[in-house]
Amino acid sequence: MSNQDSFEVIILGGSYAGLSAAMSLGRALRRVLIIDSDKPCNRQTPHSHNFITQDGKAPAAITLSAREQVLAYDTVKFHHDLAVKGISGPDGFEIVTGSGRSFFAKKLLFATGIKDLMPDIDQFSACWGISVIHCPYCHGYEYRHEKTGILANGDSAFEMAKLISNWTKDLTVFTNGAPDFTPGQIEKLKSRNIPVVSTLVRGLEHTDGHLRSIIFEDGSQAAASALYARLPFEQHCDIPAQLGCVLSEQGYLKVDAMQKTTVPGIWACGDGTSPMRSVANAVYTGSFAGAVINKELIDESF
Repeated sequence: MSNQDSFEVIILGGSYAGLSAAMSLGRALRRVLIIDSDKPCNRQTPHSHNFITQDGKAPAAITLSAREQVLAYDTVKFHHDLAVKGISGPDGFEIVTGSGRSFFAKKLLFATGIKDLMPDIDQFSACWGISVIHCPYCHGYEYRHEKTGILANGDSAFEMAKLISNWTKDLTVFTNGAPDFTPGQIEKLKSRNIPVVSTLVRGLEHTDGHLRSIIFEDGSQAAASALYARLPFEQHCDIPAQLGCVLSEQGYLKVDAMQKTTVPGIWACGDGTSPMRSVANAVYTGSFAGAVINKELIDESF
């Protein structure tokens, strides 16, 4: 590639959503570039679930297979690098990477996902995606009927307890501070034999990411095989903000029903746009966004 290569579409992010979009666009004969820095949010997760034909496979294995299939199309190119800057121009967009390369495209698609912000709990990040988890549809079956904790408070904790009780009845809510429940919520949790523990959490005891117990600031411990947590997050890439894309109140890239952002010529898909955080949803929104972008390119030239 030359220092300034032009494409019809640049896709930032080469995981499930980005690769799915690239396949749609590549098969539509569009000149596509995927830029990816190989830092997927699920890189620590040992097995992916709830995605038919790939259930139980390692996330990296799914990505590798998908990349090989997508790059079999000569319309799609891949550049391993970190995109650091986006510039809007009259004819499209320029993307500059950390290595100093510069690429141009008429349209952009962000499939860059989100970055989880880890709490100040010792060994939490070592267990994240393995036994400290966020989604029962992805991981709940593997921890069915196991001793399970929920690290949350207030309405979020109550709703999560209600959801997770479908997979296990051996459930405890750890609020990591003063509980913030309504009297009705407390009564409901009691009626379901779901204890609430407010002691501050200091750390986690685990073996290779597999949780054994929760350690509290007072030195006491609670056994657990799994711990659900809803973490705060930020966008993994700040280029959408550089280009003026608006975020929702929850922090997701704001998109319409066509996966369009608030900036003309820019789309987004995958985890960065929706709380429905799953491989299946990422693949769907990527494939759909790719088809929509192709249709807009057709409409502009026909």
